Amino acid sequence: MSVNKILIKGGHVIDPSKGRNAKADLLVEGNEIAAIGDHLSVEGAEVIDAAGCTVTPGFVDLHVHLREPGFEYKEDIASGTRAAARGGFTSVVCMPNTSPVIDDETGVRFVLDRAARDGVVRVYPAGAVTKGQKGQEIAEMGLMARAGARMFSDDGLPVISARVMSTALTYSTMFGVPISTHEEDPSLAGDGAVNFGRISTLMGLPGMPEEAETIMIARDLELCRRVGGHLHIGHVSTARSIELIAAAKADGVSVTCEVTPHHLTLTEDLVKESGYDTNTKMKPPLRTEADRRALIVALRDGIIDVVATDHAPHSFDDKDKEYTFADNGITGLETAFALLHDRLVLPGDISLDRLIECLTTAPARIIGIDGGTLCEGAAADIAILNTDQEWAVNPGKFASKGRNTPLVGWSLTGKVDTVLVDGRIVLRGGELTC
Repeated sequence: MSVNKILIKGGHVIDPSKGRNAKADLLVEGNEIAAIGDHLSVEGAEVIDAAGCTVTPGFVDLHVHLREPGFEYKEDIASGTRAAARGGFTSVVCMPNTSPVIDDETGVRFVLDRAARDGVVRVYPAGAVTKGQKGQEIAEMGLMARAGARMFSDDGLPVISARVMSTALTYSTMFGVPISTHEEDPSLAGDGAVNFGRISTLMGLPGMPEEAETIMIARDLELCRRVGGHLHIGHVSTARSIELIAAAKADGVSVTCEVTPHHLTLTEDLVKESGYDTNTKMKPPLRTEADRRALIVALRDGIIDVVATDHAPHSFDDKDKEYTFADNGITGLETAFALLHDRLVLPGDISLDRLIECLTTAPARIIGIDGGTLCEGAAADIAILNTDQEWAVNPGKFASKGRNTPLVGWSLTGKVDTVLVDGRIVLRGGELTC
């Protein structure tokens, strides 16, 4: 039986896993990368002209909400994975705060089976840390890990009990699966809708202080220092959080962390500028410009390990409410690369190499998958990026069911052109093929 061959010609290849940053051709045979080199020529291969484009490993997102089962009116695996492909993501980790909560092996297998049937990118389920995400009793982590869970998280809710978190970290040492945290002290967060400070006062909105995040981070870092395990801190948003994480890393604590595109590029000022647009409401809230700058420096310097979108699609009704009552979160998969490239790479805040590392090699390493690389023999998960293409954000054209973004009409430079997953073209010329 003949094997499909695809030859990607003339692109500039960036592969952080191999330190490659040079023009090269890439040959895909079947579902694998067969060769990388100069002036490759293969009879019978389909040729993709990548001249003027950047070729990278497919992106890996450690934090998305696909909403299935239970909230399919917001998103489902079919629509969410197509949104991922539009954004250059070939692998995503989906959070377990569904209905029912993904807290046992049946739930994990459901997601994997549904992704195999309806998905167009690789889906790795995160299992809940506690049963029903109630924070009281550890879920069946071993069985979920065996079924295919690559991360554990009660995301959307913090694990309030230090005892439960300590136990979860201990278990993570047994199964080699990281514990991803939503760091929020509810007694401090209260009903905070925006960052506590100048904007909350001006807008008359309840504020969430940075200590709601940092106190929980400090606690979990100390627990990880004591019992071990792999602590992965979700959606870091404050300068003080970075200081705590940097100190723990220097002490040898096994901690990684992520930051979202929106916390890297937006601030609390957008709440005021937008006139209470509920698409600026999220958890953690958008912070100050000083916090944003600290996050950028930490990403550049390697204190922050990865960028993760926290893709949180909602229906129109979820957001069409008074600010304090609207659901938290924004869509992120389809705008992530363009937003980061336009607002961070082009101004020179971080290099394109570093951004690609944070979207590929680093997240793949954290969850222990083979993605994030273009080495010969690796699965052909590939993104081709047109870093010069300008486009305007139009949620009406999203593949996601969610239209909730504060970026409507924004002009961005940098577009995902073509995506291969397991050697299959799922996006070509910016348009889905499946």
